[in-house]
Amino acid sequence: MERFIGIMHLKEDESMYFENTGLENTAADLELLDEIMLKHGLVREGQWDYERVTYDKKYEIKEGTFYLRIFGFTPEGDIGSHDAIITLMKPVVGKHYYPHGVEYGDQEVFPAHLVKSCQQTLAAVRTDLNAFEIRA
Repeated sequence: MERFIGIMHLKEDESMYFENTGLENTAADLELLDEIMLKHGLVREGQWDYERVTYDKKYEIKEGTFYLRIFGFTPEGDIGSHDAIITLMKPVVGKHYYPHGVEYGDQEVFPAHLVKSCQQTLAAVRTDLNAFEIRA
């Protein structure tokens, strides 16, 4: 079974990943990424380990609390020492359920205005990264 959510097409077994954003496999210096992501409301905070990062943008809207997430990893380097080139992965949006966490699954409903806002944020991040990117 397939369904449409906002302007994103999902199959029942898919999560809410954003396709063809131009961010997938883009690589950039960690400090540059931190700066660009923060400019667009995406924060890293303590969401990292030595090889992976997660940038989150929180949306508190009438339909609930949602997070736009951009995951990244470094094949070499050390995130803790701010010495790493991060390769970005496919962005995703999920709904937060207290106290369980964020769900990305096929049972979630993502309002069209949320999807549009996420797409605008991702496009703005992509534009800012264009001048600095290193393709992985």
